[in-house]
Amino acid sequence: MTIRPIIRAGALIGLCVALSACGDSTSRMFSWGGPRTAEKPGEAKVTATRENEVNQGGSTVWDLFGNNDQPDVKIEVNKYLWQASLEVLDFLPIQSVDPFSGLIVTGYGTPPGGGRAYKATIMVTDPALDARSLKVSLESRGGAVSPDTVRAVEDAILTRARQIRIRDSKL
Repeated sequence: MTIRPIIRAGALIGLCVALSACGDSTSRMFSWGGPRTAEKPGEAKVTATRENEVNQGGSTVWDLFGNNDQPDVKIEVNKYLWQASLEVLDFLPIQSVDPFSGLIVTGYGTPPGGGRAYKATIMVTDPALDARSLKVSLESRGGAVSPDTVRAVEDAILTRARQIRIRDSKL
């Protein structure tokens, strides 16, 4: 008896076990120990909810190979508000930027000619060039910033965004 067929059979069984572990408990080829029982009363609900999610289209390893993106879900950001936010607040060091969700997070920085350091979080939520598409949050090292200061920064960003749009329309 040669060892090669035994190694091949073992590898095939190992592959089947590994692939069966990728799916949910109802689709496994081999079941190890039967259904799980909850130790705490709240765990049964969590397990049942997870099984319902899997049975209603939860993710498996095979979802990686398909085009399962939802076509009605889109995140769009207004490019003029985005660019204007970066230009108006260019004195603040950027900590995090996510152009796909429209989030800009800055560190503390002092405006030119000012003595107080500010930190900003800017969220561009819509593709429209509109005040409702822009959310600005400011804080200083001493705490909250007055609403008038936040409004002035928002107005400066909106004004600069309109200027950039007018400049682009002339091209």
